[in-house]
Amino acid sequence: MGKYVLVTGSSRGIGRATALYLAKNGYDIVLHCNKNIDKLKNVEEEIKNFGVDARCLQFNVKDRKQCFDVISKDIENNGVYYGVVLNAGIARDNVFPILEEDEWDEVLDTNLGGFYNVLKPVVMPMIENRVKGRIVTLSSISGLAGNRGQVNYSASKAGIIGATKALSLELAKRGITVNCVAPGIIDTDMLQDLPVDEVKKAIPMKRLGKPEEVASLINYLVSEDASYITGQVISVNGGLYR
Repeated sequence: MGKYVLVTGSSRGIGRATALYLAKNGYDIVLHCNKNIDKLKNVEEEIKNFGVDARCLQFNVKDRKQCFDVISKDIENNGVYYGVVLNAGIARDNVFPILEEDEWDEVLDTNLGGFYNVLKPVVMPMIENRVKGRIVTLSSISGLAGNRGQVNYSASKAGIIGATKALSLELAKRGITVNCVAPGIIDTDMLQDLPVDEVKKAIPMKRLGKPEEVASLINYLVSEDASYITGQVISVNGGLYR
């Protein structure tokens, strides 16, 4: 296919599932992590078994200069990306009255700052090379409805929705689509401190979502079939807060 898609935060969870799902559907993958390079190398090997290409990048999405340097060099050496999936993000939960400054700053700088830091070196090469590409961002049910103990996380994920909608307007005439996926409660290691049985009771489908169910939607939004869909926020949440 020769279409490279950068998937940030692809060593585990939704990012890993997305990278594998896209690879199974013929896309070449540019993997990314900040720290888990060994896990990322394992995903790279899995992907290559599907007969497509994969390579790994390592950078911190909140470090603007590092993002620009690493991504720009990769594009210079290997060509422009067809797509980007902005999955990398963190949570630092705490109720607002005792939310520390660093808990606010780190989450906003990583989740929302990462939007700018990763896409800034990617978008202009796409435009200059007339790539009718795909950008998919990851928000959250917390960005749509808010959540106790997640004022910082909800703010960052709501910001991603606004940024996605605005960028979609700017890039539409270039044939580049920009859409947002907002997962609900998905079965990843981010749930390790939650009372899962209680959480399930609040979900109309009475179960957790699977990372592959999010990846399936992302795969569609990256495809040619989704060329007239842009500026949308689509939830994968089992009916929770619909």
